[in-house]
Amino acid sequence: QVQLVESGGGLVQPGGSLRLSCAASGSTASISQMGWYRQAPGKERQLIAVIIEGGSTIYDDSVKARFTISMDNAKNTVFLQMNSLKPEDTAVYYCNALIPATGAYWGQGTQVTVSS
Repeated sequence: QVQLVESGGGLVQPGGSLRLSCAASGSTASISQMGWYRQAPGKERQLIAVIIEGGSTIYDDSVKARFTISMDNAKNTVFLQMNSLKPEDTAVYYCNALIPATGAYWGQGTQVTVSS
């Protein structure tokens, strides 16, 4: 079992930046990858960034070059640095952890609103 707690969401103007954090606890040694998803009103949940054991990263084209996913292994925390934010980035952002033996775990979500 893994518990995930996100923080760092809020209201930001277009062009601004935010950093989301996701602290993992529990069976963190079994996690093979962590990622960030987002879900805008009326849309499906979308994978936007993944960091895999070993440090490889994958990004959705919509956020590539603007968002950076990173991990502090000592603190079992994954970050999402979001720069050059656009109104279309407005969504609830969810942290995800994958344990091959038991499946996917989710945080409670944090709202990001990009508006002037």
